Amino acid sequence: MARMLTQLPLPLLPGTAREIAPGVGVAGGPDGGGVVWVHGLATFAWDAGDEAARRLAAVQLWQLKAARQAQVAAGFGVIPLTLWRWRKDLAGGGVAALVSGPKGPQRPSRLTPPVVAKIRELDGQGMRKAAIAAAAGVSETSVRNVLRAAGAVEPAPQDEAPAAGEPDGGPPTAEPAQEAPGRAASAGEPGGALPVLPDPVPRDGERALARFGLLGEGAAPAFVPGARYPLAGLLLALPALQQTGLLACARQVYGRLRDGYYSLDAVLVHLVLQALLREPRAEGATRVPPPAMGRVLGLDRAPEVKTIRRKISELAAAGRAADLQMAIAQRRAQARPDELAIMYIDGHTRAYFGKRDVQKMHVARLKFPGPATEETWVTDSAGDPLLVVMAEPSSSLAAQIKELLPGLRQIAGQDARPTLCFDRGGWSPDLFADIIHAGFHLLTYRKASPGKDIPDLPAGQFSTVTGTGDDGRAREYKLAESAVELAIAKGGRKGETVRLRQVTRLDKGKQVHVLTDRQSGDLPAADVIYRMGSRWREENYFRYGRAHFALDALDTYAVTAEDPGRKVPSPAKKAAAAAVKTAKKNLAAAQAARDAKLTALRSPAPGQPAVVITNQILAKLDVPVATARRKLEDAQAAARAIPAKIPLSEHNPDMVRLDTETKLITHAIRMAAYNAETILARALDSGYARAGDEAYALIREALATSGDIIPGPADLTIRLDPLSAPRRTRALAALCNRLNTTSTRYPGTKLTLRYEVKEHQGTT
Repeated sequence: MARMLTQLPLPLLPGTAREIAPGVGVAGGPDGGGVVWVHGLATFAWDAGDEAARRLAAVQLWQLKAARQAQVAAGFGVIPLTLWRWRKDLAGGGVAALVSGPKGPQRPSRLTPPVVAKIRELDGQGMRKAAIAAAAGVSETSVRNVLRAAGAVEPAPQDEAPAAGEPDGGPPTAEPAQEAPGRAASAGEPGGALPVLPDPVPRDGERALARFGLLGEGAAPAFVPGARYPLAGLLLALPALQQTGLLACARQVYGRLRDGYYSLDAVLVHLVLQALLREPRAEGATRVPPPAMGRVLGLDRAPEVKTIRRKISELAAAGRAADLQMAIAQRRAQARPDELAIMYIDGHTRAYFGKRDVQKMHVARLKFPGPATEETWVTDSAGDPLLVVMAEPSSSLAAQIKELLPGLRQIAGQDARPTLCFDRGGWSPDLFADIIHAGFHLLTYRKASPGKDIPDLPAGQFSTVTGTGDDGRAREYKLAESAVELAIAKGGRKGETVRLRQVTRLDKGKQVHVLTDRQSGDLPAADVIYRMGSRWREENYFRYGRAHFALDALDTYAVTAEDPGRKVPSPAKKAAAAAVKTAKKNLAAAQAARDAKLTALRSPAPGQPAVVITNQILAKLDVPVATARRKLEDAQAAARAIPAKIPLSEHNPDMVRLDTETKLITHAIRMAAYNAETILARALDSGYARAGDEAYALIREALATSGDIIPGPADLTIRLDPLSAPRRTRALAALCNRLNTTSTRYPGTKLTLRYEVKEHQGTT
């Protein structure tokens, strides 16, 4: 009879585990989490700060009878009664019942500002602590805590404890008590002692509720007063961020995110601040310490890479990224309409280096065609980004502008007449007519017709003209004015003409022609040239955005199938055109050979007999020409029969398009980061002599500096550490004074931001 071999469960435990029963142990992780090992198997685990999961592991370990109640309680550092209560809570209310309630006072504190002021006043009169407590209506321990925070008394004796049930008394220590979310610690008042890098407000309960979808819109920001927060300078960007309209428009378009720990405001603020640290991609969260960024957000930790991607994917799934772009642009136009008097429009090709089959197009900065995505950008008169839309593959700038006109009218309003400025890529008399008909002005370079040059003006027509740009600098140009009429060759206005004003600049012997429909009384000639040249501000933004904000980064690997019905150039048409071109060359060669032979027959060489040219000879010479002509006619007929464009499904059915929604969302975030940084940099102009050269560098340094964060009943004070040079510290102090006038509230709270700068400590 066969005998069954059995093996007892392995009693082995990892070296880091502490045994609480035979074969059962608890191992603590370096980050504060833990793992329960049962007979060599990791059975339960919890992350740092996840108190609900830790309690669940303890209860289930007891219920599985892997260890006795007393052993489990000892292993988890509690008494058996506490473990029994956990099991009762789990049975009555599920896992959510294991979440501990907020620590600290359970009802409003009696230590209101008037009571605190009265306590300090009575102490100044020399009254005893017991008398002060009776007069103020609080306990003597509360009186000691108030006076200790002000540095007026020594700590209470060790044998003195707060009265039982007294909610006003805090812990009898010199450190300020951490408090529940939404409240400010009394030790955090300006002028009080601040702990360096204190622990954040415990958020274990909120995280547990969020895990089961019970938290709601997200955890509210709650700050602990402390000194030397590493990234406190990032809070300088919040007033400027509010001006960009990103947060308000995102709430308008998306409403809110699904129930979770991180709200929509928290996610967007985090992404903008991370971009200002030059980590604009989701992967950049691995290079910014989550606890440090969390203190700036009023949370225990900032969202990490996986969470960021999930939140952006949730927004992208709504399919409203274009609405977000339009809402931000409209809000900007309403707030600062003067900046939209000139709108610069340009196409931007975003090269793709992946393995997907993406439409090829010419990448100007790489100087060769390759897979890419075309975007149409609109910037204001200063070159700051206003709007971006995804263009159809291989569409011209003229076609993109024509499709953009209704959206630009929504942005500008019905009564405004902005000037649309673009380069020669938008050259189209048909487009010019549409722009004028839509109520806009236009400003562009003149482009020569194929095979023709633009006639130069006589040198005597030029005169020196002086103009002052928006930067205050005076400039001299040699200019001449004239008028041109352009014929419309296609579209609904075919056969009509467009009459435009031409301003020609003579520069280093070359003439540059600029066209506009604005008259000299409305836009002087010098301003025409200056505004046309300022179009390079948009190109400067593209270069700065690529270098600092990963403008062309691939933020998601997701793709969508191309429209199979989209018309694309037919490769057969190109081959047929090449065949026609070859046939024309062959016909020309045959005609040249025939003519050469006829010339030789008509004018024989000296000593050669004359030949009588008969019809037979002519017919024989004309045979190759007739053959070449028939081949040309056949090639032309074949080319005419082939359509110029065919559906994409007949050319490349596997072609895909890069994800649009995610890219437009990340563009909106990076545009907000750039505009916020620019607002702060321009605010330095009046108070910093070197602002023209160092403004952006100073702002980058200020955003990365450390400082104190001091929450109060109605204010959130940010006291920044001095910068690298006294002149920069003074400039930052002036900037803080300007930001204080905005009375900006921290997003998601009623706390008004107040900025201060510590005095610069000189060196000897």
